[in-house]
Amino acid sequence: MSANSQDIRKSILAKWHEDLSKYGNLHSSDSVSGSSPPSVFVGSYNYPKVFVGPMVPPIHGDTELLDNPEKWSGKSLEEIVNFRLNLVRGIQKIPVNQTEGKYLENLQELAMSSKPTDSDLEFFKSTSSNISLDGESAPFGPIGEIKSAKFSHSSTEKSIEKTFYDHDLKAQDAVLNLYNSGIEISKIQKCFSIGMLGHDRKLVPTKWSITATDDIISKSLVEEILDYPLIDSYRIFSFEHLGNVFSIVLFPHRWIYEMIEAWYSNGVLGFGSDHEDARGISHPPAIAGAYFAAKLAVSEYLSKHKIQSGVVILREIRPEYAIPVGVWQVREGIRSAMKQNYLLADTFENALDLASKKMSISKTEWLLKGNIVKLMKQKTIADFF
Repeated sequence: MSANSQDIRKSILAKWHEDLSKYGNLHSSDSVSGSSPPSVFVGSYNYPKVFVGPMVPPIHGDTELLDNPEKWSGKSLEEIVNFRLNLVRGIQKIPVNQTEGKYLENLQELAMSSKPTDSDLEFFKSTSSNISLDGESAPFGPIGEIKSAKFSHSSTEKSIEKTFYDHDLKAQDAVLNLYNSGIEISKIQKCFSIGMLGHDRKLVPTKWSITATDDIISKSLVEEILDYPLIDSYRIFSFEHLGNVFSIVLFPHRWIYEMIEAWYSNGVLGFGSDHEDARGISHPPAIAGAYFAAKLAVSEYLSKHKIQSGVVILREIRPEYAIPVGVWQVREGIRSAMKQNYLLADTFENALDLASKKMSISKTEWLLKGNIVKLMKQKTIADFF
């Protein structure tokens, strides 16, 4: 991402922090008692010794919705932010290579829970109201350093439990086993993060585990897709939610994929993009979280329909997306788009015309910032197999 793009992103984040003030009335106390959705979080600050702990709202009962992005379809940005700010994050500082001990074992049992788990946390002092925003993971409420923690054990997801006790599995295979067992992506990410998967286990910061999980699953799906016949039409899908507008173009071509993002800040238009061919991404990703989340969603569609295609995804981030709620919304937005009726075009150019029609950014601007046309004109070794 260019220096100018980074400056634009910084100003957007500053605005997000400012906007959060209107969501006030955050929990402030030296303790919290409630039902964890269940939810655990691993920070990245001070890596490799990071802050790890549960997230617990001051509410008892069915709190699953507070940390289940797959069930947030149709919710407003304000509703989602309020879900998240109800979650009080307890922390203890732990080295990432430490995945055993009573505290971590309790958190791992929490991550395996099939329903909300009653939890009681006591902090050394009243919780801090500093809100964390990084754009990758969803925001959460106050933070407190844990003095003591008690959890009521509940039933576990059997497929997660089985995978947890299989220390011979590689982490990548464990992720795929859980995905193929029907476990939700957000649940798999938590298990990955809290050091429950693979034979060489360690804690993984939540924002890294989100991208890693999306990457592992989408890469596996694309390997399948490469054996499917090419699509025989130009299909255009679109979807809009939470101030994000998505357009997806599928076109007859061996797997090739690009995602381009565009956003406004103080009247200035910024862009970011990443791309790959059948050999995978060959450069350090600039929009990594969103890129892999979108790739997972579109590859699910291709896998389900047993077809292969080229893919272009355009994402316009509008000013209404005032507070970032995590890259889950990209994954779920693309999933929703792929469930809609699609438009058909007779050429790639016409498909891009239709894709950019609902956006405030012209086709010409998208093409100037992208690489897909150049990639389509290049013949690679992969094209001959």
